Amino acid sequence: MARVVRFHQHGGPEVLQIETVDVAPPARGEVQIRVKALGLNRAEALLRRGTYIETATFPSGLGLEAAGIVEAVGADVAGFAPGDAVSIVPPLSMVRWPAYAELATFPAELVVKHPPELDFETAAAVWMQYLTAYGALIDIAGLARGDVVAITAASSSVGLAAIQIANRIGAVPIALTRTSAKQRALRDAGAAHVIASAEEDIRARLEDIAGARGVRVVLDAVGGPAFEPLTAAMSPGGMLIEYGGLSPEPTPFPLFNVLTKSLVLRGYLVHEITRDPARIAKAKAFILDGLSDGTLKPIIARTFRFENIVEAHRFLESNEQFGKIVVTI
Repeated sequence: MARVVRFHQHGGPEVLQIETVDVAPPARGEVQIRVKALGLNRAEALLRRGTYIETATFPSGLGLEAAGIVEAVGADVAGFAPGDAVSIVPPLSMVRWPAYAELATFPAELVVKHPPELDFETAAAVWMQYLTAYGALIDIAGLARGDVVAITAASSSVGLAAIQIANRIGAVPIALTRTSAKQRALRDAGAAHVIASAEEDIRARLEDIAGARGVRVVLDAVGGPAFEPLTAAMSPGGMLIEYGGLSPEPTPFPLFNVLTKSLVLRGYLVHEITRDPARIAKAKAFILDGLSDGTLKPIIARTFRFENIVEAHRFLESNEQFGKIVVTI
């Protein structure tokens, strides 16, 4: 028996319930984890509300990231043993492999022995943010030293991960945030420049910062009207990678900018990386190296107890956080 978080209908944070259920042993090729910490992601709020790319089957579990201790291993699993400290690469389906639980089971290929210097709270904050940012910036866009990259929703965990990755390879990260309230924190987190999108002219500021070379890569989680000024400031042949859609406003297609600059506008899901063995291996190596040498450092906004999961989800949807929200068990 173990406590799990489930919901029986779509809705706000209040639909989340902690229940005690029987937990089956790990099947062939699976590893069961005694969870010590969870990393929260906006995708989980979307699943809970019924607006995610995956459909919940009630009663539904949820959760994409966890860190803890190996409890048991299934048949044909090599390299893991009970007692190992591990963290989890986000699975393709959180309905099939939900992380919000005292005991959670995952495919062995998604289980990682993280650097021993990481505590469980930090380890639970690693994989979604760095895999998402790495996949977009390095794997797809080929971001290189000297490139200028504009990062929207920069105070999110993925935004902060993107800033760190850009700095690690010598690119120039420009952080976009709605107001100037988080400007100092973003600079302290490594942003070379910060633009308050609700207070400043986005295009003018980007052009002033980037100069003649322009912005080669835009990592965007927002969409909406900002597409026009973002693409207007991009360099010829630049790439805008869209991985979110936070804006409630329509997203215009910037036809003139795309045509005149031969821009690439590309949708992106982290699953592109996690379901490809060769690409995930490269991503893991890059991230683990960065964690070990200190160039990649997860920033935790706030930590909640498992019993306060509803409050944690309310904070997740408040947009007040700076970095990752973690829940401990």
